[in-house]
Amino acid sequence: MDNYRFLLSGGGTGGHIYPAVAIADELKRRYPEAEFLFVGASDRMEMEKVPQAGYQIKGLWISGLERKLTLKNLLFPVKLLVSLMKANAIINDFKPDLVIGTGGFASGPTLRMASLRGIPCVLQEQNSYAGITNKWLADKVVRIFVAYEGMQRFFPGDKIRLTGNPVRAALSNPLPDSKQAKIDLELEDNKKTLLVLGGSLGARRINQLIEAELQFLGDLGFQILWQCGKGYYDAYGKYNGPGVRVIPFIKDMGAAFAAADLIISRAGAGSVSELALVGAPVLFIPSPNVAEDHQRKNAEAIASKNAAVVLLESELKHSFEKTVQELVGNPSKMQSLGANFKELARPGATGEIVDEIQEILNKNQAE
Repeated sequence: MDNYRFLLSGGGTGGHIYPAVAIADELKRRYPEAEFLFVGASDRMEMEKVPQAGYQIKGLWISGLERKLTLKNLLFPVKLLVSLMKANAIINDFKPDLVIGTGGFASGPTLRMASLRGIPCVLQEQNSYAGITNKWLADKVVRIFVAYEGMQRFFPGDKIRLTGNPVRAALSNPLPDSKQAKIDLELEDNKKTLLVLGGSLGARRINQLIEAELQFLGDLGFQILWQCGKGYYDAYGKYNGPGVRVIPFIKDMGAAFAAADLIISRAGAGSVSELALVGAPVLFIPSPNVAEDHQRKNAEAIASKNAAVVLLESELKHSFEKTVQELVGNPSKMQSLGANFKELARPGATGEIVDEIQEILNKNQAE
């Protein structure tokens, strides 16, 4: 049987969306007759990104709890109830054989209702510190795929499989030639390139930092490829010019990684997993505005293996220039950071996850 029906839910950020798409792509490769449906939060970026990847998506009226008392928090119980009912209706209509959750608001109601119906569910947790939705669902699923060791403190140990995070298929292949990538990105092919990433939505503090340090970075001999985020392009697009390429969102991330001699990035789980495949030195500036401070924990887990450098936002004013100068002045350290990071990569993560899913499907069929 290969005409399975797979329901996938995850979103809010690229870190939840891209793993779900990567898993769907591999399932589609193995089961060409299978049907796929995604469930997301109706006002989040998955409603745009999933159709761009070629899959149908339905939206739930759901959002997370905020840390202070707001109207959004007062509406949360209503949104949750409505979302549970809509998720149940979607499951009734689609009749999935298996449900996959990759985190984010919408996966909570979706997997909760599927598990109540006895449909096998699996989770994929990208971070070193588990998200609230995945912790809530842990008892209701048959497998939990993780990217970091020590996740038994959040999940039942017998359900955990250490696979790494799925990454976009284009990044699992060898990266293009560096010189050609620079030419394709309209950069000078003989100049050192700094790649700046603020995550799929952009990062205000990183954008402010690069704006303030353009002169300093130029004096160090860098040209800059700067993904500022769609919402920030109006403010920072004016810096486009010789030596600086500002882009709202980089579509060909393989070329961007190939062109990079140094990378400044947030430390979302998806970014960390993709950057491990690159083998370039990375300076992580984790976002402090995320649940359980998980970006700092992700970044520090990599830095503890001497595979990246971490600067907190509170340290930028006093330490950024010194840190970058030290890196540029020590090519062997830059090389060893990149090499050590690459050793942590798990390029086969998507395949391992789908192997486990196949095992679950085969077991269910046998029963």
